[in-house]
Amino acid sequence: MDSLLVVNAGSSSLKFQIFAITDAGLERRVKGQIGGIGTRPRLQAKAADGVVLVDRSYEPEVVGDLPSAISAARDWLLTLEGFTLRAIGHRVVHGGPDYAAPVLIDAVVLDRLASYQDLAPLHQPNNLAPIRQAMAINPDVPQVACFDTAFHHGHPEAVNCYAMPRSFYDEGVRRYGFHGLSYEYVAERLRDVAPDAARGRVIVAHLGSGASMCALHNGHSAETTMGFTALDGLPMGTRPGQLDPGVVLHLILQRGMSAQAVSDLLYHEAGLKGLSGVSNDMRDLLASDDPHAMLAIDHFIYRCGLNAGMLAAALGGIDAFVFTAGVGENSAPIRARITEGLAWLGAELDPAANDAGATLISTPASKVALYVVPTDEELMIARHTLALLRTRRA
Repeated sequence: MDSLLVVNAGSSSLKFQIFAITDAGLERRVKGQIGGIGTRPRLQAKAADGVVLVDRSYEPEVVGDLPSAISAARDWLLTLEGFTLRAIGHRVVHGGPDYAAPVLIDAVVLDRLASYQDLAPLHQPNNLAPIRQAMAINPDVPQVACFDTAFHHGHPEAVNCYAMPRSFYDEGVRRYGFHGLSYEYVAERLRDVAPDAARGRVIVAHLGSGASMCALHNGHSAETTMGFTALDGLPMGTRPGQLDPGVVLHLILQRGMSAQAVSDLLYHEAGLKGLSGVSNDMRDLLASDDPHAMLAIDHFIYRCGLNAGMLAAALGGIDAFVFTAGVGENSAPIRARITEGLAWLGAELDPAANDAGATLISTPASKVALYVVPTDEELMIARHTLALLRTRRA
């Protein structure tokens, strides 16, 4: 059966899915990942019906880094029968100023994407690693890069620029925005869930270990909280969110920290983890009685409210607010607290619907419709990959 492989590679996990290409469209057949790379590596995969296909642990030295995880996943995938691989779709966080849509990967494209590694050091090198390995092993299989930045292309220059000399903008120093694959999927899904809202003014909150918000107008990105890098905007698991640039100057000039030390701090030791001193995981913070854990939660909620106000201003008001991603989809307490901060916009939560994880969690009297819409970045990648594959054959 003709199939697509979707790969989403990170620093500590490698996620993959197989979609069958049928007359009716794409059908998810396998969903898996290798998590705990370098610490407690574990390969898990299930079929579409939930049947466990593999659950295998490895010694840390066997799967100690991403390349070894890619090899382990490939070895297992090759044992599957009945799938004929036609293309591989990849999540690539940064497409820079050049790529406003998914693209077929060749050596020139790969070199260009590698030049953006400094813009997304936590993600880009890991995103490109499986691409390189697949090109070396089987260069005839088409590969497609799908970008988290692409959905936000098209903003007016006044929205995307920084108040710096023009030469910096021309060199690519501008606001890009991220989580675009998630927002694109939610925008499409909202047309089925709430078509009237989808045509209006919507704020989508992608709340997970990485977190951001996006203002949608008729399904298109109008503004977003992340900027030049994925450090900006909301506080995240290990990233601080919005930060006065003077703090960075202070750390370097007054504290004597190296640029690498500052980078490590901002990407790995800040955010909820740094503020709480407890954990970067919202579930751990909610379960903790440490006052610093509560401080981290309070800060997260406060900043979500502030950024929602900014996006509402960009839209001139809002008709709907959507929660998505790990925290947004699964944490009723966080949804409730964020909604309290939206009361000035007329948002009113239905506590029973929220606790039940319903799709619509606002009351009938609410002036802002509140939704929970699970995201599916992998399906979005598969759709883009199939579309490019068909264009290539045409």
